[in-house]
Amino acid sequence: MTTPCKCSPAESATCELNTLRRQTASCPVCGASGKRVGLQTVKALVAISLRRVQASSLWFFCRSQHCPVVYFAADNGQTLTVDQIRERVYQKEPDRPDVLVCYCFQHRVGDIQWASPEARAAVIADIKAGIAADQCACDVRNPQGSCCLGNVQQVAKRVALT
Repeated sequence: MTTPCKCSPAESATCELNTLRRQTASCPVCGASGKRVGLQTVKALVAISLRRVQASSLWFFCRSQHCPVVYFAADNGQTLTVDQIRERVYQKEPDRPDVLVCYCFQHRVGDIQWASPEARAAVIADIKAGIAADQCACDVRNPQGSCCLGNVQQVAKRVALT
């Protein structure tokens, strides 16, 4: 039995998106559980003709570092690989210093790895300020289709532990 949504009309689009993101599917190549992304994310980030992107309402992001698939469609079997995406994908190359970890504000892994603790904190504060000012577009610019702040904090934490 499902519980009816208790969102206000103004919140209904966000509520619907959150419900969609809870859906899961396994990557057809590596078997990892995919993270739901919107079609707009896929369209914005593919480096191939949109005519080659098959119609699907169920796109997922494969986070597995060792899998070449970035997006897969659960309902038609199409996969889009790292070679078909405009941006290098942080989850596929998390240790490469020249890969973006924050796509909206252009922070690279190396920017965080080689920064002082104060500079790392400033990068995180910069991202938080951008989020608060509604200047980010992670749903379209970030291949994972959601906020990068967790990824940035993960890189900073990993550096702090070494």
